[in-house]
Amino acid sequence: MDIQIACTRNKLETRKLTSSSNRPREDSWLKSLFVRKVDPRKDAHSNLLAKKETSSLYKLQFHNVKPECLEAYNKICQEVLPKIHEDKHYPCTLVGTWNTWYGEQDQAVHLWRYEGGYPALTEVMSKLRENQEFVEFRKARSNMLLSRKNQLLLEFSFWNEPVPRSGPNIYELRSYQLRPGTMIEWGNYWARAIRFRQDNNEAVGGFFSQIGQLYMVHHLWAYKDLQTREDIRNAAWHKHGWEELVYYTVPLIQEMESRIMIPLKTSPLQ
Repeated sequence: MDIQIACTRNKLETRKLTSSSNRPREDSWLKSLFVRKVDPRKDAHSNLLAKKETSSLYKLQFHNVKPECLEAYNKICQEVLPKIHEDKHYPCTLVGTWNTWYGEQDQAVHLWRYEGGYPALTEVMSKLRENQEFVEFRKARSNMLLSRKNQLLLEFSFWNEPVPRSGPNIYELRSYQLRPGTMIEWGNYWARAIRFRQDNNEAVGGFFSQIGQLYMVHHLWAYKDLQTREDIRNAAWHKHGWEELVYYTVPLIQEMESRIMIPLKTSPLQ
C-alpha cells in the first residue's frame, strides 16, 4: 500500500512540474494573442521601419488576365515596360515582372521602384500620360484584363535591397494581412528573423503597404526550384530561435497568401 501511495505521489509531483514548466509558454501564447508588446509611439510606423538612406517608393501591381490573352499580354509588356525602365527620362526602375505559376492563375505581377518617393511617382505618371506609345499600350492592355489592383509600398530597413539577379530562379511572394496596430511588432520580430534566412541568398526584398490594402506585408524570395525552396525552409527550423520568432508572429496575422512566380524574359530579377 505504501508503495502505491508513493507512486501516486510521484506521478502527481511530476504532473505538477510539467504543468509548471508549460505555464510560461502558455502564458506567452496568451499574451502574444491579446497584449501588444510595443510601447505607444508618437511617430508613424513608416518612419520607424523604412530605410532611412533611400527615399524609394515601390508600386506592386496585380493584373488578372483573360486566359486566352496571357501570351499577348506578356508580349506587349516585354516590348513596352523595358523602354520605361531604361529611359533616364523617368525616375523609376522595373524591379521585376512575373507570371503567377502557383496561386491565382493567369496573373501578372509587376514591381516598380520610384527613386525620390511620391514626387518621382507623380512625375512618372505625368510624363506617361504624354507618352503616346504607353497610352496605346494601356488601351490594348485594358482589353486583355479581367481586373487589376496595386499598392504603394515602402521597404523594411532590415531587409535586402532588391537588385537584379541572374537566373534561372522561381520567386515566392508571401503576402501577410496583419492585424491593425501590429506593424511595428512585426518589424521588431522580423529584424531578428531575417538573419535565419540569409545563408542561401534567397531573401530578395521585404515591403509594407502605405496606400491600397493597409497593414499588408510582402516578402519576396528567390529559389532555384521548388525542392530547393522546401529544403531551405525546412533547414530554418533547425536553427535555434527561428521557431520562437514564428511562434510570436503567427498571432499578428489575419490572412496570408503564397504565390510562386516565374519571371518574364525581360525581368531584371531572373
